Amino acid sequence: MSAALIQEGSYLDRLIRSAPEAWSAYTGHRFVAGMADGTLPEAAFRHYLGQDYLFLIHFARAYGLAVYKSERLEDMRAASAVISGILDVEMELHVKYCAGWGLSEVEMAALPEDPACMAYTRYVLERGMAGDVLDLHAALAPCVVGYGVIGQRLANDPLTRREGNPYLAWIEMYSDEEYLDLARGAAAHIEDLAARRGGEARFAELAKTFEAATVLERDFWQMGLDAVAG
Repeated sequence: MSAALIQEGSYLDRLIRSAPEAWSAYTGHRFVAGMADGTLPEAAFRHYLGQDYLFLIHFARAYGLAVYKSERLEDMRAASAVISGILDVEMELHVKYCAGWGLSEVEMAALPEDPACMAYTRYVLERGMAGDVLDLHAALAPCVVGYGVIGQRLANDPLTRREGNPYLAWIEMYSDEEYLDLARGAAAHIEDLAARRGGEARFAELAKTFEAATVLERDFWQMGLDAVAG
C-alpha cells in the first residue's frame, strides 16, 4: 500500500488545514473534475499544457534561487537535483507528452505567457527573493505536493473514467510512485526547514504565503477554462 503523501499533524498538513477553502477550490477545481470524467474541453487542456511548459522554466529558476538561499550543502544539493530533474527529465517528458496533443516545443516556447502563469511563477520568485528558503518552499508546495494529492485521489477514485479518457495518462503520471516520492520529499524538506528556521513562530506568515500560492494554483486551472470560454 502506498505510503501517505502528507503526514497528519506535519507542518505541511497544518498549512493545508489553515487554508481549507483555497485548498479545496484548487484540488477539486472543475478543470480537475473534467480530467477525472473525461469531459474537460481538449482546447482547455492544450492551453494548460502550453503554459505548463513555460511554468516549468520558471520553476527551474525558483529552485536555482533555492540553491542561492540555502546555507547547507545538503539543501543546495537537493535543490540542484530538482533543477536537473526539471531541465533534463521533466521538460523532455513534457515535450513528448505534448507532442501527442499536437504541440511542438518550438510552438510552446513562442507562446505569450498567460497572466495566470505569470502571476504564480513571479509570486514564488518574489517570496523567495524577499524571504528565506522556507518562504520559497511554502510558495512552491501547492504545486509540488498538490499535483501528487490530485493525481493520487483521482487514481484511487472508482468514479474516475478509465476507458477512453484522454486525460488518464496525466492522472497516471501524477499518481505514479516516482512522482509521489518527489512530493513526499518536498513535504519532508518543509518539515526540516521549519524545525531549523523557526517555523512555529512564523507559522501565520507562512500560512498566508501558502494560501496565496494555492489560490494562484487554482487560477492556473481556471486559466484553461477561461481560454475556451470566449
